[in-house]
Amino acid sequence: MVPELVLNTGAKIPAIGMGCWMGSYGGGERVFEMCEKALKTGYRHFDTAAGYGNEKMVGKAIRASGVSRSEIFLTTKLANADHHRVREAFEDSLRELDCEYIDLYLLHWPQGVNPEATERTLAPDEHPTFVETYLEMEKLLDTGKVKAIGVSNFSIKTLKELLSSCSIVPATNQVELHPCLPQEDLMSFCNKKGIILTAYSPLGRSKTFFDHTTVKQIAEKLNASAAQVVLSWGVQRGTVVIPKSEDQDRMKANLTLVKLSKEDVEALDTIHVQPGMHRSLLTFHNAAGTVFGWTYEQLGWDMVPRGVVRS
Repeated sequence: MVPELVLNTGAKIPAIGMGCWMGSYGGGERVFEMCEKALKTGYRHFDTAAGYGNEKMVGKAIRASGVSRSEIFLTTKLANADHHRVREAFEDSLRELDCEYIDLYLLHWPQGVNPEATERTLAPDEHPTFVETYLEMEKLLDTGKVKAIGVSNFSIKTLKELLSSCSIVPATNQVELHPCLPQEDLMSFCNKKGIILTAYSPLGRSKTFFDHTTVKQIAEKLNASAAQVVLSWGVQRGTVVIPKSEDQDRMKANLTLVKLSKEDVEALDTIHVQPGMHRSLLTFHNAAGTVFGWTYEQLGWDMVPRGVVRS
């Protein structure tokens, strides 16, 4: 049985989901086959986005599965280039998915993009700001076609700005989260505000953890895989994890959590404080310290530029 967490709306969300980003836009039949296998394996939580280009195939797999829609938790996200057309973009996603309604709709990034100006990223104070965009998302709840709204890639800084103006507290904040980037301060802040953290890329780059002595020792002790150890750590912390795998055996393993002792959790908690280990494991960082046009300072991220090792 997959554990569930309770959102601030009262709705339950499976603590383990299937991430549907395939590493590049689209994915076609690969996405359909992955979701088809996942549904047969027992996954009931799927996370996609307009920016992934695969909502149609995710929805097709869900409809073809025969699983009741009420058993599925479906998340998708507003693209950066659609901050100025929230309702239209939502309706596009709803039509692509064709799954009656969306359980959770996220503001994918705080950065908006002007599609009419060669995809120029908007400055934080340019219209529409992320606050203005989120306020438009709030209005979608009146349609009955989305059950909850939230954000992704938000920091304490951007959340504080948002919370000072919004009426609906985000149900979740989806961020990169794993033992190299445990997001402790952000998690504490979100817990106080009733916002659940969802971890994308919860396994980072596999060799980073699978070859790590601490993870290997715990895995051997528990007769578990390294992935099971890292995912169990995430869920025991009270976060949702959305690993992605196209291999059915790994899908099954990722759904099977192990019970970590207090000592195990503490050992995993210390990985990021080891020299050079506190870092993002993703490649969207610019060497100058920007991500999709915004600086770390504008994003409110505690990062160092790619290639720089924190002592």
